[in-house]
Amino acid sequence: MTAWTDDELQRIGGATELRIASRRPDGSLRPFIPIWVVSSGDDVYVRSAYGWDNPWFQRALRSGEGRIRAGGMERDVTFEQPGPEVAEDLHAAYHAKYDRYGPRMVGTVVSPEAARATLRLVPR
Repeated sequence: MTAWTDDELQRIGGATELRIASRRPDGSLRPFIPIWVVSSGDDVYVRSAYGWDNPWFQRALRSGEGRIRAGGMERDVTFEQPGPEVAEDLHAAYHAKYDRYGPRMVGTVVSPEAARATLRLVPR
């Protein structure tokens, strides 16, 4: 398995938003969409603010791979569903990074539904 470099983790961590695109069955990329992103340890995570049924999230689950852009870098990634053991650390990471946007906005990514709709981004 490939790991994120320290430089990539810093770039992603410093970016307010990440752009993410899943792959279509023919291998082409869907349009990039902006999304909040956090890191925990040496891993990078995104959550669907609008839950499990959000179309971009369902497409990412089905494809299992895509590409991200953040902090001036672009990287192919695999999408993995993490276990529930990361939920509390990710809640804390989202609060630390995004609380400046207020409780209504941050609440969309620290809810139980958002925790269920979490993807780990694994570099390829």
